[in-house]
Amino acid sequence: MKTVRVDVTGAVPSSVDHHSALEVTVDGNRYVIEMTPAWGGAHDTGAVVAGGPVGSRALGRFRAFRYEIHLDRIGVIPDVELAVDSPRRLSNDGERAQRVLDLAATFPAATWGRDEFGAGDMWNSNSLTAWLLTQSGHAVDDITPPAGGRTPGWSAGVVVANRQAPSELPPVQRRPGGVW
Repeated sequence: MKTVRVDVTGAVPSSVDHHSALEVTVDGNRYVIEMTPAWGGAHDTGAVVAGGPVGSRALGRFRAFRYEIHLDRIGVIPDVELAVDSPRRLSNDGERAQRVLDLAATFPAATWGRDEFGAGDMWNSNSLTAWLLTQSGHAVDDITPPAGGRTPGWSAGVVVANRQAPSELPPVQRRPGGVW
């Protein structure tokens, strides 16, 4: 089965801000794409495909102020047990799923927590998820945060992706009944 799922977690159960990560399955192989601190030990697979500074470009020379984009085959989202309203299957389109994987290494390395692109929102893990889904041709307009929550950075990912060359694939259409 070829799928793209988004997992949305909150830092603590009462949190209203959510972090997102992707699980992508292509040809029976499951991959996890997630943004993490560079200093964390959650991903020790060496599958870092991109990264950038946190808070300030100047501070980004120090590992404590860097983030990494991980693309792990058979990866695990460390805080998946905190997932809220997740996972959400977004499509069964194998071409789009492969495109998500191909795009991970090309994610723009903007400063986490800043709005360097003038998108009106900060850059973070939700920007990664939104950017990958938009660039790979997934319809993101109907993806909403869990009830009572918000996903800061999501709109920045969509705005920046829409400014770049669009995917050659048309957007995935939402199925009747609100199921992806």
